[in-house]
Amino acid sequence: MSALTYFLVGLAAYLLGSIPFGFVLVRLFLKEDIRAKGSGNIGATNVVRSGAKKLGALTFFLDACKGFFAVWLASRIVFTPGLTPVPLQKATALAALCAILGHIYPVWLRFKGGKGVATALGVFLALAPQAALAGLLVFVLVFAVCKYVSLASILAAIAFPIFALLLPHPRYSPWLIAVVFIVPIIVIAKHHQNIARLLAGTEYRFGKPKATQA
Repeated sequence: MSALTYFLVGLAAYLLGSIPFGFVLVRLFLKEDIRAKGSGNIGATNVVRSGAKKLGALTFFLDACKGFFAVWLASRIVFTPGLTPVPLQKATALAALCAILGHIYPVWLRFKGGKGVATALGVFLALAPQAALAGLLVFVLVFAVCKYVSLASILAAIAFPIFALLLPHPRYSPWLIAVVFIVPIIVIAKHHQNIARLLAGTEYRFGKPKATQA
């Protein structure tokens, strides 16, 4: 049954996406709970804000890797002997979505995870690498100018679907097109508190002392 194939793809991607690398690295090397520091988020930005820049960079890298490999694993499961074959783009689209949901709602941390930026980069590097790199460039440029990680993440999420449709790409299935738009919407929605702080002028800006961030 194809339902079993889709179930295994979704479960594998969710479990891979739910690995809380930020939480694990801070607990392992600093003996601290990252959820008790800064914003309480387990993502790379909060790890950096806690004072562990190298761990933050490693968190970002590993969170991106788990997104990439979730999509890659889906492409392997689809061709597993004994399982009913399913369309590859449907399987990888499902894997991308489940990996993001795993990161945001990890079963290991009572479904309280990160915002999905690095993991989204990883899944899209696997699905639409040119658009993902273009979105990453938007992130870097915006951050270089304003030093707001949240704003850079939001604008990169907005830009990605545009790049995905405009840049050269193989023909996308409706499922994959849906994920190209749904994942950025989820990422932006998870930044709702950051958006409120940006509008109020109280968002954290890298490079400024915390005391000046009223």
